[in-house]
Amino acid sequence: MFGYVAANAKTLSPDELEIYKGLYCGLCRVLKRSYGNAGRLTLTYDMTFLILVLSSLYPSEETEWFERCIAHPRKKHKYIETDFTQYAADMNIALTYNKFLDDWNDDKNYGAKAASVYFKNKYNKILEKYPRQCSVIESCLSQLAEVEKKGILSPDIPADIFGRLLSGLFTVYDDDNTEILGMAAANLGRFIYILDAWDDLSEDIKKERYNPLTSIDTSNIGSILTMLIADCSQAMLSLPFKKNENIIRNILYSGVWQKYKTPSDDKTTLKNDNQP
Repeated sequence: MFGYVAANAKTLSPDELEIYKGLYCGLCRVLKRSYGNAGRLTLTYDMTFLILVLSSLYPSEETEWFERCIAHPRKKHKYIETDFTQYAADMNIALTYNKFLDDWNDDKNYGAKAASVYFKNKYNKILEKYPRQCSVIESCLSQLAEVEKKGILSPDIPADIFGRLLSGLFTVYDDDNTEILGMAAANLGRFIYILDAWDDLSEDIKKERYNPLTSIDTSNIGSILTMLIADCSQAMLSLPFKKNENIIRNILYSGVWQKYKTPSDDKTTLKNDNQP
């Protein structure tokens, strides 16, 4: 369900792109440092967005350096580590562990079982540091599993649950920004859930898997997604960012749409029987 919240590199300036890539590479380095190479494999652009938002909204010291890595061995490139990079790495692992645990409980996937055992002790340490966030993750993923198990086909219900999950991760402080930031993150979570369901719809129908979009007319899916990301953008961009606002705008206005396919792009467009 992650991997949608990425920048559109083509429309960023060279300096902006270097900052964005630097934050991404900084997260990769912290994941490896804290959780080994297995941790680095969980790297997502979504958690890079979390770092970008929090370190642009709140005071944050940054460490920058240049070096090579396995993925880019020929040329040194920028790494940026902020006060929120470790937090994002921890949340990434918390999400990964709980997702593996759910996959084992639901499908008896032995690969997921092995991965959950590997990350268990690491997750327990994160739980000690961030009990509220871990409680939100556990609760929301459990609710999503229950919705799927019961076959509840109202898309709003699971989308709202995923929105609450994302809101819980973004609201690290209780301050003047908390309410608006939480609203923005919740709408982003709803957008991600619906976009992911749309992306999986054809395959889910073929394999007879749960997908709440089978209950609605999907010919207007673009309008639904536009409304959700518009609500997110309006709230997010009303926050008093101190820097990087153009990168954030790039992601919300353009980047999140890069994996979207219109209903005519090899998708199964469904029409609810109750629709005229």
